[in-house]
Amino acid sequence: MAKQTLPIPRLSLWLTHAGMLAEQVWRAFWPFFSILMAILAALMLGLQDFVRVETVWIVGALALLSLLGALVIGARRFHIPSRAEALMRLDETLPGRPIQALMDDQAIGAMDADSVALWQAHQSRMAARAAQAEPVKPNLRLADRDPYALRYSALLALVIATLFGSFWRIGTVAEMTPGAAVAGQGPSWEGWVEPPRYTGLPTLYLADQSDPTLSIPQGSRITLRFYGEVGAHSLTETTTPLGTEGATDPEQEIVVDKSGVLKIDGPSGRDWALDIIADAPPHIAVADIAESEAGGRMKLPFAAGDDYGVESGSALIELDLASVDRRYGLTLEPEPREAIAVELPMPITGDRSDFIEDLIEDFSEHPWAHLPVKITLTARDAADQETQSEPYMTALPARRFFDPLAAAIIEQRRDLLWTRDNATRVSQLLRAVSHLPEGFFRSDTAYLRLRVTLRRLETFNEYGLKPQQQAEIAQALWDLAVQIEDGTLADALERMRRAQERLTEAMQNGATDEEIAELMQELREATDEYMRQLQRLAQEGDSEERQSGQNGESMQMTQDDLQRMMDRIQELMEQGRMAEAQQALEEFQQMMENMRVTQGQGQGQQSEGQQAMEGLAETLREQQGLSDQAFRDLQEQFNPGAQAGENQGNEGRNGGQGRGESHEGQGGQGQGSDQAGEGQQGQGSLADRQQALRDELGRQQQNLPGGGTPEGDAARDALDRAGRAMDDAEQALRGDDLAEAIDRQSEAMEALREGMRSLGEALAQNQQNQPGQGTQDGDMQANNRDPLGRSPGSSGSISTDEGMLQGEDVYRRARELLDEIRRRTGESDRPQLELEYLKRLLERF
Repeated sequence: MAKQTLPIPRLSLWLTHAGMLAEQVWRAFWPFFSILMAILAALMLGLQDFVRVETVWIVGALALLSLLGALVIGARRFHIPSRAEALMRLDETLPGRPIQALMDDQAIGAMDADSVALWQAHQSRMAARAAQAEPVKPNLRLADRDPYALRYSALLALVIATLFGSFWRIGTVAEMTPGAAVAGQGPSWEGWVEPPRYTGLPTLYLADQSDPTLSIPQGSRITLRFYGEVGAHSLTETTTPLGTEGATDPEQEIVVDKSGVLKIDGPSGRDWALDIIADAPPHIAVADIAESEAGGRMKLPFAAGDDYGVESGSALIELDLASVDRRYGLTLEPEPREAIAVELPMPITGDRSDFIEDLIEDFSEHPWAHLPVKITLTARDAADQETQSEPYMTALPARRFFDPLAAAIIEQRRDLLWTRDNATRVSQLLRAVSHLPEGFFRSDTAYLRLRVTLRRLETFNEYGLKPQQQAEIAQALWDLAVQIEDGTLADALERMRRAQERLTEAMQNGATDEEIAELMQELREATDEYMRQLQRLAQEGDSEERQSGQNGESMQMTQDDLQRMMDRIQELMEQGRMAEAQQALEEFQQMMENMRVTQGQGQGQQSEGQQAMEGLAETLREQQGLSDQAFRDLQEQFNPGAQAGENQGNEGRNGGQGRGESHEGQGGQGQGSDQAGEGQQGQGSLADRQQALRDELGRQQQNLPGGGTPEGDAARDALDRAGRAMDDAEQALRGDDLAEAIDRQSEAMEALREGMRSLGEALAQNQQNQPGQGTQDGDMQANNRDPLGRSPGSSGSISTDEGMLQGEDVYRRARELLDEIRRRTGESDRPQLELEYLKRLLERF
């Protein structure tokens, strides 16, 4: 039959034909290709060099036979696909088999015009389908013929050989035949240069090095192999201490120690001038002064480096006896003690060629604590080279004791550890300290522990104090000093006074910033615990006791007032203004004493309604902080880098972290603020913090007063809307839809304000219906604050009688803020969401 022209894309037909040919080649010759790749991989990796010559030739013969057999079998299976087969492959992928239809002829109806027209229409449709034919992908899967994937194993071996072997090693097989090298290509050689492993440098193949000067690291290993007749090649080198001249051994191996010449004499001989790169010793030095962190741990920054990286390091701390003030218990000669040796921390990840780390160790219990010491740092590299830093002289940083009694006990402990000959003196001083304990020891337990330790020391000293007994007494004195310094008093007032006294001692003794921060945190915690205890006591008191003290004068304070005073004290101490800090601390003590008298009489008790109002106000502040943070995150997405510059003035005091103003210290006022504050400490995202705030609002709704009144029901409805808005905001935050979250948070804040307004009206209505309670509740309202930190207005309203801005020129400041909003609104390159937010501000204000 004559070849018929079909409307099929020639490229599609050609690609399909080529794919079918590839199928035939791969299916027929895959064993041949696999065996060939395995043979090449073995030869390129040089496996023939590790077995006997006879084994190489036997395995080689078997491999060649297998290769030939696979080739013959593949040739018998191979079949060149025809054009018709390619057309059928294409036709199978097309609907209706259009190619076969185009190759058919009309069998009946050739004389009928309608039948002919129908046949032509059918042929036209089939031609249109055939013209759209796409190339058929070849089926190269061989899982049914090679179930163990041997072809992939051979390919993997070839890839490994290509990366780590050499194609030139294949020629070494011919050299294994006696006389083959001489008869063929003559004697030959090959060699490698292996730098030390710690350098991370690659192995060099000497035959590929065309530069006459070769720079290699010190300690590199050079391996040479001479093939052919013994004596045809010889080695001469001057890079080792003894050198080598005219060595003819088949294998040569040298470790380069110095620069010199490497020369191979013989056929295709080469010579190089070896330039040895010496391994530089590491360097290490103290980077900054040694200081004591909070808790007494020593922090010593150090800088170290090496050309190939520092392997390890250590610090040796020795007593600088010449600089010790030899007075009191230090006048005697000290007992010999071993120097302190600690390992230096090394970077776990990153480059060790140049880094800065901190040595952090706690030497508070060591006998040399606070005494002059000499610190010597040592760095070691992988070549076992060591470098020592210049001795660093300092007083060994350790924990400081500000309580006079604890400090005295620690001093006697130091004297006892200095030498056992001080035991008598230490026992006499401790007996003098504990002679009149009344008014001196704050805890009977501490006094009894001191007396027991003293008796044991005197008993041990009477029969000769042993080193083990010395360590036992020292540990007992340390535990006693820590107990006195930290205190174990359960009474909150005594704990607060104790914290104030420790802070006073720290001022007088020149505490560091870390110690100041630690002591201030202790004072904050003690003050917060004291106020919670006062609140519980006031709630447990009866109404007669509360009314008995109403006519007395008292000082009204809020949690914010206390936090601001403590912040001011810490700021003055960190600035070194100790006199002003001492005066501020005395004023704080007086205020807390007045707080104690007032709360003890019941003046400071809050009603259930006032606690609910404070909790809702704190929740509103928290929600405002979360909304501000969400807006800053949204702005950062559209304008990276703008948050730090443009929004810095809008962050508020704590808005950046979604926390209210009262959370700076120990939490906000009231139970709600405490729990919300504690819950936020562990939140890892805005969505989690939003969920915690919603849970807190639900807890507050359960204890909401004013039930049964229209105002109380309105407050509950508003808080329900706020809760639903918070749920929607949480879902939007988890879906990373910040714009939607900000809108829902705005709804939640508006509903919270409405609920607080309704609750205030309910409380005011309740107050008017209960005569005789106005004065007391009015006093309690003085402690309430709105979300801006202002006192509320009269009659329990959420509005305030105070101005939003405080200062002499508040109108100028308000005008500046309004001008800034207008200026930013006119900048068209800002994100659309920010422009809409600024326009809403202009519409409101």
